[in-house]
Amino acid sequence: MSETSRRSTENRILSSLPAADYERLAPHLQPIEFSRSERLYLVEERIEYVYFPVGSMISLVSQMADGASIEVGVVGFEGMAGLPFLLGVERSPHETMAQIPGAAMRVSAEVLRAEFERGGALQKRLLRYTQSLLLMTSQLAACNRLHHVDERMARWLLMSYERCNCDELPLTQEFLAMMLGVRRSGVTETAVVLQTDGYINYRRGHISILDRKGLEDVACDCYDILKREFERVAA
Repeated sequence: MSETSRRSTENRILSSLPAADYERLAPHLQPIEFSRSERLYLVEERIEYVYFPVGSMISLVSQMADGASIEVGVVGFEGMAGLPFLLGVERSPHETMAQIPGAAMRVSAEVLRAEFERGGALQKRLLRYTQSLLLMTSQLAACNRLHHVDERMARWLLMSYERCNCDELPLTQEFLAMMLGVRRSGVTETAVVLQTDGYINYRRGHISILDRKGLEDVACDCYDILKREFERVAA
């Protein structure tokens, strides 16, 4: 695969690999398209493939015994879904789904683990990404406990928009409520306030950001913390 084709993946981990490392992996990479809310892994399901998002975004969702659920992590162009497999855990600890539909690169988990165990650039990048994902999950746990829903929604929309190769986010109230761990009515009320203040345009199933700077001012400080971390890893 040519250097131009490699860069067209737009996944930071893949596109940052040295040519020799990438060429070894390239024959096993398969471009795919996620549909909205497509399930990649169920809880305790064996991880057969790992996924490198391109224009899509993947959510890691924690399920409670009473059926409640909340997002505990996201994976976009900066990372990879299926990381537990490389760390020796072959079954998914979370329900994993495509939050934002779009493109990704898929590869057999076994193939990637063999490449990972060679050491070198891929292992180094994935270990750095592991640190960032651990920070994200702990930061989101604190965010979901301590911050108001409007701050959390602003943070969530900004993070999603940065990882989506689209002009508007294809999101329903039900999906937002699940991701934020709030009632659907809470999503509606918060979206109306953000729209009234001119930060977003909200219509059934679609959200577009009108005032990026204003929305950043509303978002909790978790947004800046996580953004700096992923920029540091990508440097």
